Amino acid sequence: MTTTRTASPTTGAAAKSRGGKTTREAIVTAAMRLMHVHGYNGTSLDDVLRESGVGKGNFYYYFRSKEALGYAILDQLVDGFVERTLAPCFADATESPLSQMRCFLDRIVQMQRDLQCRGGCAMGNLASELSDVHEGFRKRLASVFTTWHRRLAEALAEAKRRGTVVVACDSEASARFLVASLEGAILLTKLTKDIGVMEQCVGELKRYLAAYEVTA
Repeated sequence: MTTTRTASPTTGAAAKSRGGKTTREAIVTAAMRLMHVHGYNGTSLDDVLRESGVGKGNFYYYFRSKEALGYAILDQLVDGFVERTLAPCFADATESPLSQMRCFLDRIVQMQRDLQCRGGCAMGNLASELSDVHEGFRKRLASVFTTWHRRLAEALAEAKRRGTVVVACDSEASARFLVASLEGAILLTKLTKDIGVMEQCVGELKRYLAAYEVTA
């Protein structure tokens, strides 16, 4: 689904759309909301246009295709995850790496609590839906989880350098285990609609980290 990009959006639509958002913001926000519930393939362009209140001509001014919109949504999801969940816990270099990781685990729990156990992980949902059928999305999603994994692995490696985690801890493998476990926990929480499931799983991950911690 592609088309030639128009020279300019319809007068007025480029500045503001429904709810005071710019046209592009309105499109992305509406599409994110729909895709979080119905998935990428289950959300049509017409659905997005109805939800956003944006005309087709204005849509194609900002996005050449539904695929381009999907990439923009993924970029926004990643930026939001890093800004609100990942980066704040690792911003203070004086904080111990294990404390940083526990902070991150707590934020994941709070995120699911705020969502009332609905929707699961938006990035995980896209990965499950598209990784086998869309190479462009697969590569982008793989890079997202690689970034997440790398940040946790770096924290564990730093803890080993500081002597607060035993040398036997494999930073790379442990970080991958944490990412995979969190994704599984989010999925189970979505299925059960029970935040207690998320809390229990994160509690076990904290005990896993504690098993590698050097005690005085």
